Amino acid sequence: MSEIQKLLEVMVSLRDRENGCPWDAKQDFKTIAPFTVEEAYEVADAIERQDMDGLRDELGDLLFQVVFHARMAEEAGYFDFGDVAAGISDKMIRRHPHVFGDAAERADGKRDGSWEAIKELERSEAGDSSALAGVARALPALKRAQKLGSRANRVGFDWPDRHGVREKIREELDELEQAVGTREPDSMEEEFGDVLFAVVNLARHLDIDPEKALTGANYKFERRFREMERKIAASNKRFQDFNMESLDKLWRKAKKRVG
Repeated sequence: MSEIQKLLEVMVSLRDRENGCPWDAKQDFKTIAPFTVEEAYEVADAIERQDMDGLRDELGDLLFQVVFHARMAEEAGYFDFGDVAAGISDKMIRRHPHVFGDAAERADGKRDGSWEAIKELERSEAGDSSALAGVARALPALKRAQKLGSRANRVGFDWPDRHGVREKIREELDELEQAVGTREPDSMEEEFGDVLFAVVNLARHLDIDPEKALTGANYKFERRFREMERKIAASNKRFQDFNMESLDKLWRKAKKRVG
């Protein structure tokens, strides 16, 4: 028995209404979806930490999520794991004519933009010809903003360079200040969202992945903050014992020590 087949049979047993696991048996697509997203992030975290043992385990957890969804779909008569595997194989073959195509396509080699051209054809065949078709709403907001901006760029709706985006950020910050003056929560939230969207577009023009950049900033903040905590604990004091000026000095020292 292959390891994949073994995993599929484990899933069947877990979902058995009489002899399986009550928790697994009662789940549906919506209840499992958050776990699927979480496992994908844990895969990314293991990669970031260069933890190969952890990556092996996290990839297994992510694969289990795929098997879970496929089993629920099979029970409902939609598709099964084999259909999922066949679908992605067919898609990769279709999108790589320079690898899997005929002799002429292989000899022609990979062309810039061919991947996106094939994807656009697939989207139009699915009935949505919008330049924004297929940008999943469940993506993290920063990543989705980046993709929406990139799609708009392909049809010519974009600033010519980063300088235009910087002016847009200033404009949005001014509008945010005006909204803050009204003290209307919905207006402030809307204008703050516009600021973030403009900042993501600046990242795109600088060829920076905003999700990755913010992840790095989060790690950096955590390292420095934990170093501050360590120093404060070593002094037998608490955060509340320091004023903001003293905390700022500790922060600057932490920056020098841990980067």
